[in-house]
This record gives sequence, C-alpha cells and structure tokens, in this order.
Amino acid sequence: MQSAELKQFVIDKIEDLKAKDIVVLDVNEQSNVTDFMVICSGTSKTHVKAIAENVVVESKRANVHINGVEGRDSSEWVLVDLGDVILHVMQDQTRDFYQLEKLWSEKPE
Repeated sequence: MQSAELKQFVIDKIEDLKAKDIVVLDVNEQSNVTDFMVICSGTSKTHVKAIAENVVVESKRANVHINGVEGRDSSEWVLVDLGDVILHVMQDQTRDFYQLEKLWSEKPE
C-alpha cells in the first residue's frame, strides 16, 4: 500500500469507530521515519483503546505490516506505527498537554 492509500485506510478505520477531531499532518519534509501522522481523540480510555485496536485488527486483515503499538495499557495515548503512517489516538487532556499538531507544524529556525 502506498503512503496516501495507507493514510486513507487509517482514516477510514478510525472514522468507523467515531474518532473525534481527526488531523492529518504531512511530515515527510520534517521526518525520515514516516510520511504522515494521523492524530485523533477518543472520549475515554476505552474509546481510545478501541479505536487503536480497530486499526490493528483491520491492518492485519489487510496484510498491512505493523511496526509497533505503544500505550495500550494506559490508553491515554496509543500510538500505532504502520511505517509510512503513524497513528496517535489520545484522550482530550493528553492531546491538549502534548500539542503534537503544534509541535509538528512549527518550522525549524
């Protein structure tokens, strides 16, 4: 799957579970690790975990390689690394604290 296809695949899967405030960042100019970061919110720990797990299950079903999953235990912030796309599923307070959108949209001086 190409980067753009994988990005859309992830967006479709998180929308299936009603993820909130979906933001897609094209970071291929800033990072040699990934092309896109998809950031979204869940309404509770259970919702965050369910969104991330849905992406993991559907990725396996579609034969998409998963490099890793972090944060399942606490479920305040779950990261799913799919290589060209990294998904961040966060609770609102965690997302407000870390402000990934702001961090990755700032231009280095």
